[in-house]
Amino acid sequence: MSDLSAVVAEHFPFLQTVSDEQASRKPAPESWSAKEILGHLIDSGVNNHARFVRASAEDGLSLPGYDQQAWVSVGGWQQRDWADLLALWQAYQLQLAHVIARLSADALAHRLSIGGGERVTLEFAAQDYVAHQLHHLAQIRERVG
Repeated sequence: MSDLSAVVAEHFPFLQTVSDEQASRKPAPESWSAKEILGHLIDSGVNNHARFVRASAEDGLSLPGYDQQAWVSVGGWQQRDWADLLALWQAYQLQLAHVIARLSADALAHRLSIGGGERVTLEFAAQDYVAHQLHHLAQIRERVG
């Protein structure tokens, strides 16, 4: 399984080089800035944390999705200081890495569906979460050049 703590260790130094001004820039009015993308990753962490815990305790759950746009908008990530967002993202991802590492083999085999989607294992959901982080971290690199 991909190691979320390694993702944080690899990407955090670069993210620290990004200025608040760079992180605030939107490539288009309807596009997210780097701040909003990182905020989305924090929101995703919050939602997935609950999924990981619940699915580890019970097999066969059907869990809701979440409205990403609403979470980013209500979270007000664009108005936050970049350094504060980085600290929160880093701390929360490291906690999730700890949670994922503690999931037993039995729990990882539990099946769940999210937002009415197909049933997947908790192991797949955790791996997909890490892939989701990587996808959006690449977007941030592209946005800030």
